[in-house]
Amino acid sequence: MRDEQVLSEDLLKKMMDHTQLRAYATYDDMKSLCDEALKYRFGQVAINSCHVSRCASLLKGSGIKIDATVGFPLGAMSPEAKAFEAKKAVEDGADEIDMVVNIGALKSKDYKLVKEDIEGVVEASKGKLVKVIIEACYLKDEEKVKACELAMEAGAQFVKTSTGFGTGGATVHDVELMRKTVGGKMGVKASGGIRTAEEAIALVRAGATRIGTSNSVGIIEGYRMMRDLITAGRLK
Repeated sequence: MRDEQVLSEDLLKKMMDHTQLRAYATYDDMKSLCDEALKYRFGQVAINSCHVSRCASLLKGSGIKIDATVGFPLGAMSPEAKAFEAKKAVEDGADEIDMVVNIGALKSKDYKLVKEDIEGVVEASKGKLVKVIIEACYLKDEEKVKACELAMEAGAQFVKTSTGFGTGGATVHDVELMRKTVGGKMGVKASGGIRTAEEAIALVRAGATRIGTSNSVGIIEGYRMMRDLITAGRLK
């Protein structure tokens, strides 16, 4: 499996949203996250919105983007609250916003609310890239498709599989389904439970254009090991 021929290490690192979203993450944890991002040159760090200004300061001038979560991890708050959180995150230095869809409204087929919820965050983000987390583990396939369609109609730029705090994470099936739904019009971010280079590569091959994981370092080190084994002729 010669994936290194189509997915370079530099490209994989740029696709990484290096993640620290634990509720108990300390300021030292955030510094460690940013230090790792600087060392490995990941494309983005993904953090809770309360840490945006701190990470913006730590990463200033590096070119590494800051990805802030909104309505995380449940999505079960008012559209006005999500929009305000997005606006504040952008003011604090966020380059991208990952918002959680209103899952209950989606399953209730209140598509007007779901779309307006996303639109409010898109507008509040003032041109910054917005990813919509559909939390696929709670949805039937037809609901996943509808969530992607609503995100596209609302002006978001990405759909994302999972928060990582639900009952399941990214799967090849979900990424393939989401990619089929949005075509080339949107990005697809795979997140939740991605621990190895093999898993990350499989998700990219399924159509993911971003990988969200707290194990970015382990994935890159694993990728390097695979590459070296292939080069040495010890792995095909």
